[in-house]
Amino acid sequence: MAATLNLIGAGHVGRVLGRLFAQRSVFNIQQVLTRSPASAQQAVDFIGAGSAVAAYEQLQAAAVHVLAVGDDQIGPACEALARAVPLQGSIVFHCSGALASDRLQAARDAGALVASVHPIRSFADPAVVAAQFSGTFCGIEGDPGALAVLTPALQAIGAQPVPINAEAKTVYHAAAVFASNYLVTVLDAALRAYQAAGIPEPVARQLAQPLASESMNNVFRLGAAAALSGPIARGDLATVARQQQAVTQWDEGTGALYQALVAPTTDLAARKRRK
Repeated sequence: MAATLNLIGAGHVGRVLGRLFAQRSVFNIQQVLTRSPASAQQAVDFIGAGSAVAAYEQLQAAAVHVLAVGDDQIGPACEALARAVPLQGSIVFHCSGALASDRLQAARDAGALVASVHPIRSFADPAVVAAQFSGTFCGIEGDPGALAVLTPALQAIGAQPVPINAEAKTVYHAAAVFASNYLVTVLDAALRAYQAAGIPEPVARQLAQPLASESMNNVFRLGAAAALSGPIARGDLATVARQQQAVTQWDEGTGALYQALVAPTTDLAARKRRK
């Protein structure tokens, strides 16, 4: 018989994990607690299992407790859970990408094993994510005993668990910002620079797309150093200086961005030459 699981907080991530754990009979979804009884019931309906409760005091003991709450609520939620439910021998994990499992110290003090599980993908549409979850990477860290249970549980729902260094959890989360958010910012600079040269925005996107797509494909196929091209990779520092001056004269903020990228790109070029 599957071990019992309580879900505290049931936003998009919590709902998806709850549905998948229930569908694959990995855990027996026991109770769901959110900020309101209405949202808890909506989560239960989405998951297709469990019962909604309105307060921590109504929670029953369970083998696993999931804190699928906002980062700023992980500590308070864990403390409230530890006050309300016997945790000796249970597992408590949160789903934050930015915070490590040490934020669950109240549960550890109460005798639980703790961990963090961070699915690395967007959860904008929970129903779609649940249907297409297979292959999703999950960054995991925590107590070995907790990971010994959670790793096969995640694999059973199609996830690919990846152990990470808890001390570097914030840097790990920043990696996603570099790969996603800041990539968009750099591409926006390229599009605006094309427009400054008189190219309409729709055409600018058409010009930038093959350059960006091929560069990304090369990074994931060959590695970043091998994929680097352009004036810095060629050692053409005179061109870099002219571009720096021209971009700064056009737009000071974008010029500062250009300048900030010169040094790390120079280091990357040096790594390319050593290969």
